Amino acid sequence: MVRDANELPKIILTEPNGSSAEVLLYGGQVVSWKNERSEELLFRSTKKSSKPPKATRGGILIFFPQIGNLGVLEQHGFARNRMWSIDRDPSPFPPANHSSVNLILRPSDDEDLKICPWSFELRLRVSLTAGKLTLIPRVRNTDNKAFSFTFGLCNYLSVSDIGEVRVEGLETLDYFDNLMDRERFTEQADAVTFDGEIDRVYLRTPTKIAIIDHGKKRTFELRKAGMPDAVVWNPWEKKAKALTDLGNGDYKTMLCVNSAAVETQIVLKPSEEWQGRQELCTVSSSYCSGQLDPGRPLYGFSSLHR
Repeated sequence: MVRDANELPKIILTEPNGSSAEVLLYGGQVVSWKNERSEELLFRSTKKSSKPPKATRGGILIFFPQIGNLGVLEQHGFARNRMWSIDRDPSPFPPANHSSVNLILRPSDDEDLKICPWSFELRLRVSLTAGKLTLIPRVRNTDNKAFSFTFGLCNYLSVSDIGEVRVEGLETLDYFDNLMDRERFTEQADAVTFDGEIDRVYLRTPTKIAIIDHGKKRTFELRKAGMPDAVVWNPWEKKAKALTDLGNGDYKTMLCVNSAAVETQIVLKPSEEWQGRQELCTVSSSYCSGQLDPGRPLYGFSSLHR
């Protein structure tokens, strides 16, 4: 374990082919994922890194126990703004060929219990293999009563130019448009492209989504389980200037495509556990149409209530 520029503890994962990932204990946040050529695949704001109690804008963020801004909880919940611990007793153990770290978050004090009045364990496994980054979140109800929550993995992807990007796999799906008071629409285009601000929650999405970057001739493949929805977000120029932790021109080189459980809350009875899974990989391709298989399951994982 090392320290980052803000003196926050950080775990560095590496694998034999040369790719790497960096994970902060603060927020359980993945702040870097580089391929075997040391190219950064995740976006991070060009503005100076934030210090606690605010998470750095970029990388992969954990949204729990809510997505959005509701009630007394801070926007997108508090998991991204808490110090996590190393999970010394992960179950199941990661495969031997994976470079992994296992983190855990529990309510830390009476303040947490005031804003979230139930007991839980939130675990996160981050695993790195050649060309792939896998995140496995798990939430266990350790309380004596049932509770519900929403959950998201917010993926800030690094792109060449937002105007050169298209997202496939969301066509014909319904979505909530957060820019129009969550009005519900149906996607009419054969792919999502970008020429202005976008903030949509696509519902009941396939297990695989492709983010095609024509400028870099690279496609991100996002596979997910246990998180049926997907959020697509880019602030564009005006909103970017209003965000204090984002550079004015940063919107041009970033796109968020998030794995999420938003429309229907996850409900856990005492001792039950929910599990999700997200895999990110890249392929050298500028076009991916026709390669998506929405019906193909994500091997070996689904939403689990145990």
